[in-house]
Amino acid sequence: MRTILILSLLGLLLACSAPPTPGPQTSTVSGPTGMERIPEADPAKYPKIHDMANWQNPQLVVRDDGIGLVDLANHEIHILKPEQVPAELVSLPQSAWPYGRAVLVTQAAPADTSEQTKARLRENRGLLIGTLKGLQIQVHEAP
Repeated sequence: MRTILILSLLGLLLACSAPPTPGPQTSTVSGPTGMERIPEADPAKYPKIHDMANWQNPQLVVRDDGIGLVDLANHEIHILKPEQVPAELVSLPQSAWPYGRAVLVTQAAPADTSEQTKARLRENRGLLIGTLKGLQIQVHEAP
């Protein structure tokens, strides 16, 4: 009798528990992303490592305040939140991808070298790399 009572109470507790809440959003992208229109990366088309100033594909700069997207035409850097990167890359014309789905990633040297700034840089870099992998974009890191 005692076992039945304990099992009944346990069943009630499980039935009354709240459903699991979804965890934090990850940068993994599933399904069509819009990047399918861009051919796969072709490393044979990349410039030599010593000539990265001539990189023609999108360039991203990891910063402590976000991700910089280099506008090659105007030589400007547009600061994005990590979650804005996929939409910005998808919105680029196909002509912005002469090497296929590959980007150049660099990291800005912060003026403030505090542990908090370093942590934000690591976090932004991790979010960016995860997003790019989810979009099946090859990452080429500048030396």
